[in-house]
Amino acid sequence: MPTAVHTPHSALLIIDVQVNVVAEAYEREQTIENINTALSRARAAGAPVVWVQHSEDGLERGSDGWAIVPELLPHEGELHVYKTYGDAFEDTDLEAQLDAKDVRTLVVCGAQTDFCVRSTIHSGLTRGFNVTLVGDAHTTDDLSGYGAPTPNRVVAHTNMYWAGQRAPGRKAAVVNAAEVEFV
Repeated sequence: MPTAVHTPHSALLIIDVQVNVVAEAYEREQTIENINTALSRARAAGAPVVWVQHSEDGLERGSDGWAIVPELLPHEGELHVYKTYGDAFEDTDLEAQLDAKDVRTLVVCGAQTDFCVRSTIHSGLTRGFNVTLVGDAHTTDDLSGYGAPTPNRVVAHTNMYWAGQRAPGRKAAVVNAAEVEFV
């Protein structure tokens, strides 16, 4: 059964699905396919789409590796946020762009689950947004050699704990790409 995401307006945030960021990501192709599903649903509903791109040493803005993956194509008029911190709200105009569109619900997908996605969903909830994580449309690299859980466990754990998050007057949810609805 589809889960509706309600309050004035919802927007899709596509975080850091950049060539070098997802080059070796867990289930890369399936994740991008699921992001495309969520993207199609957002566009069909007329919901704002926000493309978030990270830059830092080794991921220079404007470089080939910094570009959005070729499987995803931003449309003219869609929003863009350029960041240098994990949290897409930190030192960017993301909140102002969302406020201008009367967005109070964020639908989030992208990479890396355990860094930029996680930072942004928590920040969104604490800033007063409802936040839905697209459970089958976020991914990460295998950092288990550094002591992290394997990527499948990172994704599963993030989905599990995010589904249980809440805050006064706000909610968190996890919904698969084929089930998400935008208002």
